[in-house]
Amino acid sequence: MQRIIVIILFLYTFCGVSQPKSDINSVIEKWHAAAAQANFDDYFGLMTKDAIFIGTDPTENWNYTDFKAFAKPYFDKGKAWSFTTLERNIFVENKAKTAWFDELLDTQMGICRGSGVLERTGDGWKIKHYVLSIAIPNENVKEITALKEKFDAALMQKLKKH
Repeated sequence: MQRIIVIILFLYTFCGVSQPKSDINSVIEKWHAAAAQANFDDYFGLMTKDAIFIGTDPTENWNYTDFKAFAKPYFDKGKAWSFTTLERNIFVENKAKTAWFDELLDTQMGICRGSGVLERTGDGWKIKHYVLSIAIPNENVKEITALKEKFDAALMQKLKKH
């Protein structure tokens, strides 16, 4: 009897975690595919209604409604953005209600890093928070910093006033 309990606990612990990870990976892949196919409804249907999307520009910090408004013209043109996964790490909270991930992506901007949080809802896993950033090799930071110096100075001055 003890042996059966140990086997059940083992299966629950290890198999139970891999299933949510597989489901989560599938949601993220479908989300990226919906953008590449300019499928507005599928893309935003895979996000929670209180989702946040933080883009590569420092001014891009959108709630769900504002991000939809920003993205709609891109989707309407039939081409949003196309991100292909190079690497992804998924982490699941013990009770499998919250998960987070990081990923490296092949994009039109070169390699980008994405990270996000998913929430398990009554409709399955949904993206609740996503951050996209352009991955800059350390040896290029100095030249990139110089390129954005004026923009950063102006934005920092504006933000410090608030």
